[in-house]
Amino acid sequence: MLDHTKKMATNQAATNEQAKDEQTPGLTRRHFLQAGMLAGAAPALLAAAPARAADAATTPAPAGDAKGAATPAAKSDAKAKPEGNGQGKEQDTKGGQTVTLAAYGAALRYEQIPPDVLQRAKDAMTDAVATIIYGAELPWSKMIIAYARQNGSGGKSQILGSGTQPVHPQMAALAQGAMAHAFELDNLTKPDSGAHPGAALFSSGLAMAQDKGLGGKALLAAFVAGAEVMLRIGYATKHTNEERGFHAPGTTGPFGGAVTVGHLLGFDQAHMVNAMGIAGSCSGGLLAFAHAGNGAMVKRLNVGRGAEGGVVAADLAAQGFTGPSTVLEGEGGFLRAFCPEYDLAELTKGLGSTYETMNIMIKRYACHITAHTPVEAILGLRKANGFKAEDIDRITVAGSPRMTTVNNIPKPADSLLAQFSIPFCVALAMYRNPVDPRSFDEKVAQDQQILALTQRVSMELAPGQKNNDLASTVTVKLKDGREFSSHVTAFTGTPEHPLDRAGLREKFMLLTRSHPEAAMARLFDRIQGLEKEKNLDWLRV
Repeated sequence: MLDHTKKMATNQAATNEQAKDEQTPGLTRRHFLQAGMLAGAAPALLAAAPARAADAATTPAPAGDAKGAATPAAKSDAKAKPEGNGQGKEQDTKGGQTVTLAAYGAALRYEQIPPDVLQRAKDAMTDAVATIIYGAELPWSKMIIAYARQNGSGGKSQILGSGTQPVHPQMAALAQGAMAHAFELDNLTKPDSGAHPGAALFSSGLAMAQDKGLGGKALLAAFVAGAEVMLRIGYATKHTNEERGFHAPGTTGPFGGAVTVGHLLGFDQAHMVNAMGIAGSCSGGLLAFAHAGNGAMVKRLNVGRGAEGGVVAADLAAQGFTGPSTVLEGEGGFLRAFCPEYDLAELTKGLGSTYETMNIMIKRYACHITAHTPVEAILGLRKANGFKAEDIDRITVAGSPRMTTVNNIPKPADSLLAQFSIPFCVALAMYRNPVDPRSFDEKVAQDQQILALTQRVSMELAPGQKNNDLASTVTVKLKDGREFSSHVTAFTGTPEHPLDRAGLREKFMLLTRSHPEAAMARLFDRIQGLEKEKNLDWLRV
């Protein structure tokens, strides 16, 4: 690992060499190979960005307003100038959606963020901690944890739920991002942006905050900055990145993580533009598992790589590494490459006046988010009408094109795909408690009762419903001829019905019950008071 203070001479030499290259028309083969060698050495540059002095996120932006408007950080603020080779000065700083978002992400300060937005951020982080701790118990998480420890030992960042041996930030982000998403428990947004805020932003942010000795206010401000950028990018995709075969959180996560980590490192606008430009090259993750019927462990890896990519992008930007200033909107940029349809206006819609962080929702059930309203509907119908599984002739679920195709898996091969299957989750809710992740045990996909009912669940398209609409209509026809129907648009945990502190504590304690109850109760309370914490070294399990 390299210390940034030792990179100054090297960076200056690189700048001088670049100046020579610019005097030569065209790029020679020798220069191309040299560039390739430098790119190959990029992993060695990670995890050594300069620290912002204690909680610099609490310093008001010179020209910011109470709504957190996108005002560039002051150039005179020495704490907001990571070391580098000066290449950031060559970036476009005038306009374009990427630059606008970068300016906002760099300038936002803790004092500008309304209390309800800070509370929603704390709730998302609290939820993320619980999902990470639970995820640590699962075999696919243990493989990633082992990989992270093997390749990242010697740092200061914790991997929650797996002991107290620290690793470097990018490996902590990889592991915790995957662990948060390890069992379909982590938070998302409504309207659906395709992003996973807790997994992408908390995992990357905590890793860097612990590495640099930063406190709760710094992490909260960075989380909100990352959320405001990442969720807008998600909305701009119109969720069509998944129509093209990409797993949405793996594509948006690097951008959110880069802004979160860049904020913690005190980036000015130019460095934040570079971080976002680099993040575009870290975007990826495929939905092949959903169509192959196997290999669903990679679904978790996609989210972990998104968080890791954010750390990599920001850390390289701090070194002076550059990225395209039109990475989102430009030719060959993210939206054009990943999305057959997109909306550029969504990138900056309401920026500085509304907070998309308030769209974060906490999952209620241990299944894919597209199954939440169908499960809520079937449970409501059962409670209201008193029928049992054996009384059911057939069930019909009407929803979005995504729900009727990607999530229509009548015979899932394992528990991971079972959580991803709407028909299976609806059937399971008639036999087991869908709130408890332990209902989706390793043998659940072989449960003959659930499988038999799954075959009687059919999916159909609701006319005009878009992929980002999670609503569903469930119709149950009983063997005696009676028929009941329910249209559900929300559940407890969505923005219109947010989970209260008692409900969040209940989920937290349920997911962490393999650890001492008193210790977990204290951990919950401390995270809920995160703004009081001067450092985050205590956040370890």
